Amino acid sequence: MQRRDFLRHSLAASAVLSASPISLFAEGGKSSSRFKFCTFTKALQHLDYDSLAEKIAALGFDGIEAPIRPGGHIEPAQVEDELPKMVEALKKHGLELTVMTSGINEVSAEQRTEAVLKTAAGLGIERFRMLYYKYDLAKPIFPQVDEFKPKLRDLVAAAKEIGVKPIYQNHSGKNYFGATVWDLAEVMQEFDPADVGIAFDIGHATTEGSKCWPLHWAVCQSHIDTVYIKEPHWTEPGKPPKVGPLGEGGVDQGFYQTLLKSDFNGPISLHVEYTDHKDPSQEPAFLAAEAKDFATLKGFLKVS
Repeated sequence: MQRRDFLRHSLAASAVLSASPISLFAEGGKSSSRFKFCTFTKALQHLDYDSLAEKIAALGFDGIEAPIRPGGHIEPAQVEDELPKMVEALKKHGLELTVMTSGINEVSAEQRTEAVLKTAAGLGIERFRMLYYKYDLAKPIFPQVDEFKPKLRDLVAAAKEIGVKPIYQNHSGKNYFGATVWDLAEVMQEFDPADVGIAFDIGHATTEGSKCWPLHWAVCQSHIDTVYIKEPHWTEPGKPPKVGPLGEGGVDQGFYQTLLKSDFNGPISLHVEYTDHKDPSQEPAFLAAEAKDFATLKGFLKVS
């Protein structure tokens, strides 16, 4: 982050810190909308559940996307004990756990698939983001897609029986299944959209596809369950983009018009990923960035 950007976010952070949770909620409070807004809380894993819920509620979100995975806010081995506590804290502040970001992409004892998903379903959590499948670029690609399919079939069947829905994010990167979007969309055609969905990430779609994001949206649309919002910024020649403030980077703002004109009415998850999520001292800057980006997002979607 450049020095002027750091100063700008730090000043905004001071405003956040000087406001009480009540005043924050009044300024950015919940509004009636066809969309349900949540935010990814990877940068707030250092907080206890009640503090986390209080701060997110003050920003006006409906829920959170919580990392329940190895290295996450809750480890898979602790799910039975800790996840109910998190959900209860969220409920106290009028929030839900909208998306559970998991370390699960198959049915296995190693991933504690059944234990994690049964606990989540029992708490009313409706969906979980899957762990990515990855290609070995030294091997032919299409046979690897065929190798992913049985794992996905088994997981979808198990999740359906348990009562929770897997969603798969299109994530940019040289070896991610779903980065090209077409591979993911083609595989999804085998499944009922009620049983498995796509977390359509406009930021990653823009990173990989730039001007062809409308095509990416179109091929995924039948299975889009959740929309992810982030903004790539190309700041250094010859280097990949970095995530930055919403509305100031590479995402075509026509995307929001497409979203409004579509029949999508599911969750929208805001990902603010341009502060150091591993540094608790960056919390004020993160919360300020959250408030700013959420206001920008609501403006794009004509939500008052």
